[in-house]
Amino acid sequence: MYLLGIISWLEGHQIPCPLKLLTGFDCPGCGIQRSLALLLKGDLANSFIMYPALLPIILLLGLLILHLAGKLKKGTIILKYSYIFCAGIIMLGYIYKLIFTKTQLLS
Repeated sequence: MYLLGIISWLEGHQIPCPLKLLTGFDCPGCGIQRSLALLLKGDLANSFIMYPALLPIILLLGLLILHLAGKLKKGTIILKYSYIFCAGIIMLGYIYKLIFTKTQLLS
């Protein structure tokens, strides 16, 4: 019951994207808030469709916490490649979204 309150609060208090307000184009982070709300609702498939990098980012944050707690051997190397992996997913998702949105606008 408490989780439903958090989800409804998150859905009602989403921060608007300044780049989208100024230019009309999504930024590389657009969709992460909605994706998190979908994930908290248990809708993994639509969460992934909304923002594919959310789960790798959550995993990255977990690895970072383990590294800071001193429980991750070779943590700096693991984190470095995890950051690169997340950045790659974010950029590929963004490029896909730009191409798909542009195709939709032209139709």
